[in-house]
Amino acid sequence: MTKGRAHGGEAGRRVSGCGLALALLLTSACTGGGPTPSAAPVSPGGPGDIIVASGRDVTGKGGIRQQLIDAWNARQDKEHTGVHARLVELPGSADEQRSQLLGALQSHSAEYDVVNLDVTWVPEFAAAHLIRPLPDTLVDADVIKSVARTARWDGKVYAVPFNSDVGLLYYRRDYLERAHIRDTDLSQGVSWQRLRDLTDTIEAPGARRPREYEKGWTTQLGPYEGRTVNGVEAFLSAGGGVALTDDRGRYTATVSELTEGVAQLRARAQPAYTLGDAFRSDETESLTDFADGRTAFLRHWPYAYRTLHQSLGEAQLGVAPLPGRAVLGGQNLAVTTQSPLRAAKAKELIGFLTDKESERCLLDAGFAATRESAYQDDDVSCGTARTPGVSPASTASPPVSPSAESVDRMPRDDHGRPRYARTILLPALRRAVQRPRTPLYGAFTQTFATGLGRLFGEDPPSDAELAAGLDKALRRILPDR
Repeated sequence: MTKGRAHGGEAGRRVSGCGLALALLLTSACTGGGPTPSAAPVSPGGPGDIIVASGRDVTGKGGIRQQLIDAWNARQDKEHTGVHARLVELPGSADEQRSQLLGALQSHSAEYDVVNLDVTWVPEFAAAHLIRPLPDTLVDADVIKSVARTARWDGKVYAVPFNSDVGLLYYRRDYLERAHIRDTDLSQGVSWQRLRDLTDTIEAPGARRPREYEKGWTTQLGPYEGRTVNGVEAFLSAGGGVALTDDRGRYTATVSELTEGVAQLRARAQPAYTLGDAFRSDETESLTDFADGRTAFLRHWPYAYRTLHQSLGEAQLGVAPLPGRAVLGGQNLAVTTQSPLRAAKAKELIGFLTDKESERCLLDAGFAATRESAYQDDDVSCGTARTPGVSPASTASPPVSPSAESVDRMPRDDHGRPRYARTILLPALRRAVQRPRTPLYGAFTQTFATGLGRLFGEDPPSDAELAAGLDKALRRILPDR
């Protein structure tokens, strides 16, 4: 049964069944896409207000980020400081939020004190002197090492990891069982070839495929940051790993290396195994397609674990490390240079929002926490906010969801964490790799995604031809070492 997606405005209306519920639940993640709401003007707060600018909270309206800010405000009231923090959520995709923040800070048109930056933006905002250096002590040894590296640029700490992200593989256990595949536990990891073999088994003649099923897997290959993420993961998994830039943002790849990376991406995106809609999908659309049963496998971010479990049970849904290398995502908090009078309290706020207890709250709510202790230390609990399905340590109140969902069905361990957090999510974060770190990231991602788009056209060039064109384009925009 084919449910082809219409383009343009029709894409947002192509939902059915649990897909409709997902469309209502989802907002942009660290590489979010989709239509852009109209940006509302930001009014300055009161004299003591600290304005925090951020993208949408994937835990919903009144979600965990707002609850943590409310908890900090309650502490300020108790201490009679006269200071409050106010969260301002920016509309649009991550790319559009970056443009809004750059424009606002460069023009001083909005009084932001703290900005929640995608990890790839830190070098750009630091090099442009839009954010100020922070004390090294804000990023201590408890922060996951791979995540801690996103906080630095040019030898200084410019931002503090708030919530992290990493590519994961979601899969339909029930589809594997229907195909008489005995071992449906992929949590120890699989190769891309193994995924193709499993897909062949699901699609074998005489197999009892579900009516909704169409192709083996889907991901985010639309013309935006999602394509860059998938491309970087493929490039870093090819051969010895194609890194594209060094740690100072200088271009380092060769045409030969790029050719290997293109070949790896082409192999992953074979039409025989990849849902056709993946080539124009973002996070929301690919998640809806998977939840609607159109594929057996999905590459997505950690927040999908909670979202998918609202409609799929443990017998239906599994999660595993992504084959090959997985990209690190997430957001970091930084203090703007236009906030000299409130900078000290802004640093204090960031310290509170990223401490051990707050990180545990973020993990319980469905985010990927940035601290080892959130996953490992059973004595650390969330006592400052009420996360879905978990009562705060300091109260005896029943589970309360902070968002529009009335019921939380996310599987949890004996200590209230998402069940996969310690065994799958934390190891994946430790192994995760960064996208190119450069103050020119905006130009890089646009060039990279556009160049890779030729691979998905009607008459794609050879690997070597595409690599040569990509090399020429990247050399024009990035400094060479």
